[in-house]
Amino acid sequence: MSLPRLVVKVTAGAEAAERCAQAFTVAAVGVASGAEVSLWLTGEAAWFALPGRAESFELAHSPPLADLLGAVLAGGQVTLCTQCAVRREISADDVRDGIRIAGAQTFVEEALTEGTQALVY
Repeated sequence: MSLPRLVVKVTAGAEAAERCAQAFTVAAVGVASGAEVSLWLTGEAAWFALPGRAESFELAHSPPLADLLGAVLAGGQVTLCTQCAVRREISADDVRDGIRIAGAQTFVEEALTEGTQALVY
């Protein structure tokens, strides 16, 4: 049995730490389980596309966000929302290696692909 594609959209950052960590954890576990994973950084989660931001995130009893992000980068795709990047004046030159910037059309295409499970946090 092949695993479905998993698209995870995280809208929360440090202001909603548990919701944010849950999204990164689900994405990383998806990669570890062999699923094709696409993690979308939107809203306040957009800041985690920048080097050092995931490393500064702390939540008791949660794996380090930097480790979770690293796992997804190593085995999946991480995308920063175009509009979210522009609102925060983040450019492609600013983001961590391996993170792309793409818009809503790309998200919808991924989410509507047959066999895809899409989750929003």
